[in-house]
Amino acid sequence: MAAGRLIIKTEFLPTKYRGYMLPLSQVFWLAGSLLIIGLASVIIPTIGWRWLIRVASIPGIILIVAFKFIPESARFNVSTGNTRAALATLERIAKMNRSVMPEGKLVEPVLEKRGRFADLLDAKYLRTTLQIWVVWLGISFAYYGVILASAELLERDLVCGSKSDSEVVVTGGDSGESQSPCYCHMFAPSDYRTMIISTIGEIALNPLNILGINFLGRRLSLSITMGCTALFFLLLNICTSSAGLIGFLFMLRALVAANFNTVYIYTAEVYPTTMRALGMGTSGSLCRIGAMVAPFISQVLMSASILGALCLFSSVCVVCAISAFTLPIETKGRALRQIK
Repeated sequence: MAAGRLIIKTEFLPTKYRGYMLPLSQVFWLAGSLLIIGLASVIIPTIGWRWLIRVASIPGIILIVAFKFIPESARFNVSTGNTRAALATLERIAKMNRSVMPEGKLVEPVLEKRGRFADLLDAKYLRTTLQIWVVWLGISFAYYGVILASAELLERDLVCGSKSDSEVVVTGGDSGESQSPCYCHMFAPSDYRTMIISTIGEIALNPLNILGINFLGRRLSLSITMGCTALFFLLLNICTSSAGLIGFLFMLRALVAANFNTVYIYTAEVYPTTMRALGMGTSGSLCRIGAMVAPFISQVLMSASILGALCLFSSVCVVCAISAFTLPIETKGRALRQIK
């Protein structure tokens, strides 16, 4: 869903505005994140987490209806030969902007072959595709790793590497009593406040991220933020106060959000219209793999070795930073291409 939304915005926005407007959409992602944390703080302690899931599903149901009112991309319609629909969309945009359509005809050769997976692995895009997949997987791994690690660190109250006092005695039937660490306890109001503060971090670096994207370029900006993400993962292991931990989590959320902003823009710009949706879709699949792996590190490995988990996250971010820096194509100021 997020990939499709970004593709449509990319194809509607002029080249000079893409680097500014696309990162600003992060504000709405932030609003949703803050809303779900706020709802969780009210619903979970009173009527339980199942009701939180039910309430959280309501916006998705509304979106099913809202999608009907979103216009199809004019670029896509032109590439499929549906120039009438493309003209209708452009006329609607001109009317909304109180402007007049320029004279002329939309002319573009109709493409018989579009969106083949083999095109992504064509010699022209092979290196770009493979490196983008590495970056997407790593960014998602780091993003969800930060979110889950935040909850893990707060649940276990790990400040200065102290052990949690949450260990309970579990009775194992005939085998008697055995010591078993159990860290599943309800968040206190202060924990929700910490989650809100760290989540606000997702918008904190947006102005710098926009400047970096537009002046340093997509590749260099992404490699810098990925390198900083690696550094702050390691800083989480430093003996610090609760305020220090919150500060590190705040910066990590800001950096991983900036990573996502940049890679979304780069991926949508580097592929032509005929391959854009496929490129974003396959990258999104790698993103889900990273999201699936993250819990095993943030919650399973971190329970055994916090330093081991943080070093793994940091190492993946370093690999992504190198991959981003060596991408063969820079898309800053580059017009969207219709065909490959």
